[in-house]
This record gives sequence, C-alpha cells and structure tokens, in this order.
Amino acid sequence: MKITTCSMDLAKEVFQFHGVNASGKVEMRCQLRRGKVMRFFSNMPPCLVGMEACGSAHYWARQLQSLGHTVKLIAPQFVKPYVKTNKHDAADAEAICEAVQRPNMRFVPIKTIEQQAIIAVHTARSGFVKQRTAQANQIRGLLAEFGLVVPKGLAVLRERVPALLDEAKDELPGIFRQTILELLDHLKVLDRRVNEFELEILKWHRSNPMSKRLEKIPGIGPITASALVAAIGNARNFANGRQLAAWIGLVPKQHSTGGRTNLLGISKRGDTYLRTLLIHGARAVIQHAVKKDPSKSGWLHSLLGRRHKNVAAVALANKNARTVWALLAHDREFRADYAAA
Repeated sequence: MKITTCSMDLAKEVFQFHGVNASGKVEMRCQLRRGKVMRFFSNMPPCLVGMEACGSAHYWARQLQSLGHTVKLIAPQFVKPYVKTNKHDAADAEAICEAVQRPNMRFVPIKTIEQQAIIAVHTARSGFVKQRTAQANQIRGLLAEFGLVVPKGLAVLRERVPALLDEAKDELPGIFRQTILELLDHLKVLDRRVNEFELEILKWHRSNPMSKRLEKIPGIGPITASALVAAIGNARNFANGRQLAAWIGLVPKQHSTGGRTNLLGISKRGDTYLRTLLIHGARAVIQHAVKKDPSKSGWLHSLLGRRHKNVAAVALANKNARTVWALLAHDREFRADYAAA
C-alpha cells in the first residue's frame, strides 16, 4: 500500500521521517539528510505531511506544497501528548504523524514569504530596542555608583549625562568619563538602528491596504498594524474574534470543574510580541481618556470607573483584537461610531 500520511521531525541536518498507509500501518521509518529531503518527497505521491510549527517549518511547508503535498503545521504542545515513549526523533515523528490525523486537531496557518520578511524586520527592531534599553540601564547604573542619578527615559539620559559629566569632571577619573561617552555613542548607534527598522516597517505599512485599515483603530499604530497583518495572515482561519484574542493570549485561563466556572488571569499564550504591542497601545488610549472628562459616557470610561487601569488595558487590548478580526475577516473599514445591532 502507498503512504497516505507522513510526518517529518525537523532539524538542522538530519530529519526523521515516519509514514503510514490508509489503514494506519507503518510503511516507512527513516532518516533523511537535509540535501535529500526534496528529492525524497518529489518521488513520493501527494500525501498529507505533518510537521511541528518550529524553526524553518514554514519554509519546508512551502517547499513541500510546491510538490503537490498537503502540509499541516501543529503547535509542539499539541504533539507532546502523543509521544508514547522516551523523547527521541523517531518517537517525535511518530507522535506528529498520529496528531496530524486527529479530526479535532488545530493547525498553524502557513506563512508566506512576505509575512516572514516583515516579521523578520519586527524581530530585528525588537532586538535592538532591548539592547538600547539594556545600554541605557547600564549607563544609569554606572553613574549611580559615582553618586550621579539620572531619571528614567532615553531623552533625559541623552540630555543630562553630558552635562553631569562636565559638572563633575574634577571628581571623576578621566577613564570613567571616556567610558560613559563611548557608551553614549553606542546608545546613539542603537537608536539609529531602531529608527531605520521603523522606517522600513512604515514603508511596508503604507503599501499594505489591510495594515492601513487597522491603523484607524484607537491604540493601534503602524508598527502594531503591520505586525498583526503579518502574523495573522488570513483572518478567516479563526472562527471568530474571540479565537483570535485567545490565540494572542488575551482571554482568561480556566480552571473549571463540576459545572462551576473559575476564570483566572489572562492565559499569556501565543505571540508575546503582539500581546505587548496591543496592551501598550491600550495604555496610551487609557492615558488619553483619563485626561478627558471622567464623567463622559462610553464603554471605556465606564470600565475605568469599575476596574483598575491595568485590567482596563487588557480588556481594551482584547476588544481591539476582536475588532481586528472583524475588519480583516469581513473586509470592512473601521467606524468609530459603529454600534452593534
């Protein structure tokens, strides 16, 4: 019998393959070197191929789809329950093959090259932002060792540090002053890198109509909008807005039993980067709303009157995620005066 379902445990050089026929009987177990993978699948009749959604998974999914195979990606946490023995490549491949055949299994949408490209820009920018923050904290910590305290904020750091060094030049060793100045130069380099990546993101955002549509939502700017469009892809892969919010990790965890519902804090599953952007955007909206008349009616003002700002920020981020799904899935434009029927 021919192989109808197979799986591949991804690696850097040696890939583990597991194939079964229509009745579920194992037809083949083997290891493939990286250079032989495409030749192996090109000689195989089209079948269902399962892989874990890990590094290089989207690349291999596109390559195998070009050969006529049906590829499905599974989150690693959904594969783990099917591992029957100790963990090794053969057991992992067998577990993936078993999981991909389950009728109720949830799969990860395969990203296009364009999606992965803009996500790479976001990842690079995020890395430089972390380095910039670490560099600023290092400068602030070194100055504090000599009794020079600088408030938080990059702009304050750039403005006050040179002046502080000039004021205390008689008390500070020359080698220390030179070190701080070199660290400030490095901070400027990191700042320039971040700005360059933000310009690339803005350029992509302006050329993408879906990203421009999401920018109209309060709390979502070009960076958040472009990241959402690139990560979500086809919004119709989600049945509703709540599924998208749950995928980002903005819905409560449950610990319910015996018909008694017990909701905990947000699950924090899914994409941490998207969740961070949405919550930071919601905080900006709340900060702007607080400055207005607090007696003004509206969903957000009513929520702020009952809950802490942090809770309101997560709630607003959840609402924005659902709005994003509605705009993308139904090809609509955002309306600030929209009211549900």
